[in-house]
Order: sequence, then C-alpha cells, then structure tokens
Amino acid sequence: MVAVPTPSSAHHRKSWAAAPDGFFEVEAAGLRWLGEAQPLGGARVVEVRGVGPDHIDLERLHPARPTPEAAEALGRGLAVTHGAGAPAFGSPPPGWSGDAWIGRQTQGNDPTTSWGRFYAEQRVRPFVRRAVDRGHLDAVGARTVDRVCDRLASGDFDDHRAPARIHGDLWSGNVVFTAAGAVLIDPAAHGGHGLTDLAMLALFGCPGLDRVLAAYEEAAGLEPGCRALVGLHQLHPLAVHAASHGPAYAVQLVESARAFA
Repeated sequence: MVAVPTPSSAHHRKSWAAAPDGFFEVEAAGLRWLGEAQPLGGARVVEVRGVGPDHIDLERLHPARPTPEAAEALGRGLAVTHGAGAPAFGSPPPGWSGDAWIGRQTQGNDPTTSWGRFYAEQRVRPFVRRAVDRGHLDAVGARTVDRVCDRLASGDFDDHRAPARIHGDLWSGNVVFTAAGAVLIDPAAHGGHGLTDLAMLALFGCPGLDRVLAAYEEAAGLEPGCRALVGLHQLHPLAVHAASHGPAYAVQLVESARAFA
C-alpha cells in the first residue's frame, strides 16, 4: 500500500488504485468501532479523517521511543477495548457486511455463537487450505492443524468470556508508539477472543511485551494459566503467513498446532 503526501501535514493518505470494493471502508469502520472505547479508557486508535474507494486519510502520527509506562497503558487500554464487546464471535464492525481483509487476504466475518467454531472455520481452516493449494503446506501438516480445528469447533477451548472487540491484526507494526502513548492502526476488527490480540503481539514482538501482558491480565481479570493458550491463538496469523509467505511459516504453524492436537 502506498502512502501519498497530502496538502495538510495533519493527516496522511494510504491509497491503492486496485483496492477491492470495501477495502478501505471496512478499515475505517473498524477503526471507528475500536475508537468508541477510547472515552472509557480504551486503547487509542488513529483517527479517520476521510475514506474513499481507493484511499483512507488518517491522522498523522509522530513515532517516539516506547516507554514502560506506555506499554502498561497499552495493556490496560486493550483490556477496556476488548471489554467493550461485540454482538457475537465473528461480528464485523457495525454498518459493514461482506468481505473483510487481513493485509490483502480476504477472510470471513460471519457472526457465530461459539468462539472455537468461529476461529476454526473462519480464521484457521481457510488459510490452511490456501497454504496447501499454493504448495506451502503438505497434507500431513494440514491434518495436524485440522485435528486442532476439530477440537476448536467442538468447543474444547471455549470459555465463559463474552465476545471481545478485538483489533484482529495486532502485530507490532500496527502499534505506533508516540509521545502521548501507543496508537493502534490497520485493524482487521471483529468480535473475537482478547487473547488473539495478545498472541499476535507475542508472535511478532512488541516493545515492553511483558508489561503489556501483565497490565492486560490484571485489568481483564484473566485466569492463571491463560498464557499457555497463546500458541492456540497464534494459529490464525501463522496460517495467514503460511498461505502468503511460504513454507517457513507452515513449519511454525504445524509445530504450534501439535501442542493442541
């Protein structure tokens, strides 16, 4: 995606002439939905200044050195944002229906009552199939991941937590630390499980990760042992990368899946 300079230094434009229908509109809807939690103490989200079929205009951010205090505030803010909730697992941002994207790959957002069924059928299996079709994942590895998906779909990993309002693509590149704290950008927002956001931060690294996790766990009241499930919540981003980036991620996907098969 190309950043195009605009006349005003107060915002910047991301554009893509070949953007599929709705690509930038769903990003804007997700940012606004996540941003609704800010007045309650939720994580700060970049402000949308305008959106069109081939572009989105966003508040211009000025990166700064991450601090431990900013990491802790991010953890607490994420807990509040997640706690703002969603109508169901897989619910899209309000006012949006149809395709959603993670990066430039499509994924579904069909509301589902069970987190495990949603996660297996809409977040892991579709990308496993793409990875196999592209020759990045062999049949043996795919069967290992499918066994975990069977367990997910049957509810083995469901808990009592209501659907969370999650960012959905929360790798470190989508967290911009500024002088005023961390700001979230580029979401794939939907109703999910809060651990999914934390798992992606852990997978790809984040400044002050331990402080983020500790602050989140305290604010969200997570049960002891929740970090043992982080690998389960990393299956989606690993499957996405196996489909788009090749066999190295497929190896990591299968290794992570073995712990839960």
